This record gives sequence, structure tokens and C-alpha cells, in this order.
Amino acid sequence: MIDRRSVLAGGVALAATPAVARGRKGKAAPASPSFPQGFLWGASTAPHQIEGNNTSSDLWYLENQKPTIFAEPSGDAANSFLLWERDLDLSRAIGLNTYRFGVEWARIEPEKGQFSQAMLDHYRRMVEGCRARGLAPVITYSHFSAPLWFSAQGGWTNPESADLFARYATKVTQAMGEAIHSVITLNEPNILLLLKPMLPKPVWEIQRLTMTTAAKRLGVPRFVCANVAAQDDLDDLQRGLLAAHKAGRAAIKAVRPDLPVGVSLAMLDDQAVGRNSIRDRMRQELYGAWLVLAKSDDFIGVQNYERALWGEQGRLPPPAGAVLNWSGTEVWPGSLAGAVRYAHAVTGRPVLVSEHGVGSPDDALRAAFIPPALAELKKAIDDGVPVSGYCHWSLIDNFEWIFGYKPKFGLASFDPVTFERKAKPSAAVLGAIARANRL
Repeated sequence: MIDRRSVLAGGVALAATPAVARGRKGKAAPASPSFPQGFLWGASTAPHQIEGNNTSSDLWYLENQKPTIFAEPSGDAANSFLLWERDLDLSRAIGLNTYRFGVEWARIEPEKGQFSQAMLDHYRRMVEGCRARGLAPVITYSHFSAPLWFSAQGGWTNPESADLFARYATKVTQAMGEAIHSVITLNEPNILLLLKPMLPKPVWEIQRLTMTTAAKRLGVPRFVCANVAAQDDLDDLQRGLLAAHKAGRAAIKAVRPDLPVGVSLAMLDDQAVGRNSIRDRMRQELYGAWLVLAKSDDFIGVQNYERALWGEQGRLPPPAGAVLNWSGTEVWPGSLAGAVRYAHAVTGRPVLVSEHGVGSPDDALRAAFIPPALAELKKAIDDGVPVSGYCHWSLIDNFEWIFGYKPKFGLASFDPVTFERKAKPSAAVLGAIARANRL
């Protein structure tokens, strides 16, 4: 069984270790292909994206109304609420030692102030199931979705939101805290900041219409979600999420002072192009406040999928001949290491790669992408960046929010009728590295 304290302590110690070992004659020894002892090798999922029938959540409500920004409803998803043991067995069969998953607030507190002991017990069984299989359970307390009642009172823009999240975090930690490996309070709370310059204006207008329609149906003045909002909601949303992470962290620590807590950020590998590149300004806008707050955390979760080339006026298109993912953005193996290096340099915190992957129906692209991306990550570790683990997104193909089931990120596919999971060749590629703990 992996001990969380030794992993984090090892990561901190690594930061003080010289990047390259020296031989007796002072010559640089070649870097070892082995990752640090106790390294976490995992895959990530999110409850709303795989569980199915999350009927008390804000996003379920939006998916099933018209008009909506969602391409299709989540429906049964991968039926993981019932078939979670299959997911754990799949993780272990691939060769992983870690499973990152989320607990669903809407199931645990379906009505304000009414907590379900049955649902707390359900997620407790998942944690215990991880431990029984030798998987370190990394738990996300909020992966975008929230109870319908919460978003119907303004969601994270409501001044009460931080206290409500802290109360929920207390309940979850009391129920299963001693068995958890580590906690991520919020998943990608800065995601809409990244999407702000990327999504075209019509998409933002459809999101606004989706929100205002929901508010009218419910008879409330404001309906806001963590990953679906109008542009003029963003400032209030960020203030609320920043306060919620701080309050949630304090609540968790009050129950379990030794439980490692962090936040996961959506991070590009931001690269400057030209003398007057706006890269540094964009970094401040996209991550600045979060990286300051993360300095008080035990670790920082980095979620990276691509690099961004910033010129004088904005983001530049991918270079000619670049490999592209399903949405037309560049697949570049070095992006993960770049984001990890920056996150650690600013915060001084150990890094957990909480998400990294490729959205593509072509699994050969994913299989070819994993080894060079991990080789660059290993170089960062050799240079003294403390990285405690790597969690690939995702374990299985899933419901990718407003885009529905079209994007494919999984190491495994699933049949939407029988729900049979089938590992892809990319799973064997990652699994071989994970089992050997080396490239």
C-alpha cells in the first residue's frame, strides 16, 4: 500500500537533489530512466462524466432543457455508479497503482442541508475498493458539477458558496478521510478563463441563453455553473471559487490535518513568440491568483493537454504540419513538462499531474504520444522538479461536457448498451511504463 506521507516527502526531497548525479571524476552520469520510488501511476475520471443519471445535479438539468449548450444529455454515461468495481479492476489490470475519481456533491447533498448517508457509504466503499486493489485513491471533491439547488442560488457567485462547500467537505472527510490518499478540492476552477479567448462569441451567447433559460424555469434571479457561464459571470465566479478552495482546504485540515490537499489547474504550456509576446500577461490572467493561493497547499495538480504560442496580439495557430487533436489544437509531447515546470517554479509546491492526454478517435496517436510526453516529464524531474505522480485522462471514454460523447480521451472504450469496458492499445503502453516505473 502506498503511503501518502512518503510520497510527498520524497517529492520535497527531490527538489533539493542535484539534477544530474556526479561520478567520482566529476563527470555527469546519465539520467536514470526510472521514476522516483513510490511514484503514482494513475488514470482519472469525474463522477458526472461516467456515473450516469446524476439527476439532482445542475448540469443534468441543463443537458435536458431546450435551448442548451450541451450537444446531448449524459444519460447512463458509462454506468459507473453501479459498475465502479469494473473501473477499479480495469485500472489494476492496466498496471496502475492510483485511481483519481470524484465524489458527487449532488448525490451526497441532493437538497440543501440534507446529506445522504447511503451516498457517503457508497463513495466510502469505492475508496476501500481502491485500497483492496492496491490503488491509491486520489479524490476530487468538486469536478464542475454541483447540486441543482446550489447553482439555482447563483452557484459559486453566491456569497454563501464557500461556507456551503466547506460544510460538504467536512462531511466527506469525516466519512472517509483516513482511507483517502490525497484530496483535490476543485477541478480546473480556472477553465473558463482559458476558454474566454478561445471560444467564439456565439458559443458564449448560447451559454448565456442556457443559463437564463434555466433561471426562468426555476424562478430564480441567477443560475451559474462552474464550467457553464456567461462572460460577465467570470469575475464573480472566480472570486467564489478562490474562496471555496481556501474554505474547503481549512475544513478538510480541521478533520484530517495530515491529509494532503491541493487544487488542480488547467494549464497550457505557454510559450513566447517574438519580442513583444503577451505570454506573461496571459499567464497572470489565466493562473495568477490560483498559483498564489496554491503556495499554501500541500501540492498543486497540473492538467495539461496542449501548448499555446503567444505572439504580440494573441494566440498563434499551430505550426504547419503539426499533429492535431479532435478539436484542431496541437498535440505536442513537450507541453506537459513545460506546464509542470512553470507551476512548480511559481508555487514551490510538489506537482501531481492530475490530468494529461489526447482527445482523438485515433488511439495510435495516443499510444505514440504517451512515451515522449513522459520522457520530457522525467527530464523535469531530473532537473529537480518534485513530481509525485501522473494520472492520465481518462480511464474510459466519457461524457465530455458540452461536446457530449464525440471526443475520445479514454485508455479504454465502453459499449453504451452492455457497458463492457475494452482497453485500447494505449493502455498497454502506459501500463508497461507504470509497472516498470521507468521509461
